[in-house]
Amino acid sequence: MHTTLTEHARCVYGDEYRPTPPCDRGHDEASFLEELTFAEPDALLAMLRELTPHLVDGHLPVRVRNLAYRLLLLQRPDEPELLREAADSLWLHGPDWDGRATALRARAAELEARRP
Repeated sequence: MHTTLTEHARCVYGDEYRPTPPCDRGHDEASFLEELTFAEPDALLAMLRELTPHLVDGHLPVRVRNLAYRLLLLQRPDEPELLREAADSLWLHGPDWDGRATALRARAAELEARRP
């Protein structure tokens, strides 16, 4: 049984760095996505940092990683470091997202320029 979003993700998708722990629950992506949708920012960050510590690795599907960053930025829209991290994740997945990644980087620079 998992008690965190990270554990749930590990059970559904596996983990490149650690073995998937035994779990007595059935796993379907829909239940994970529901938990992801309502997760707190710290839970989202913990999952991203633990399961994809270098952005290019891990077993989280790209769609899940991008959704997690989107949900995180909706809850923490004014954190330049997170904006840049989300942009870096988007750049890794092809030119379709380059415009969005560029906009996130510009927003991060704008926020930093306003700081005293």
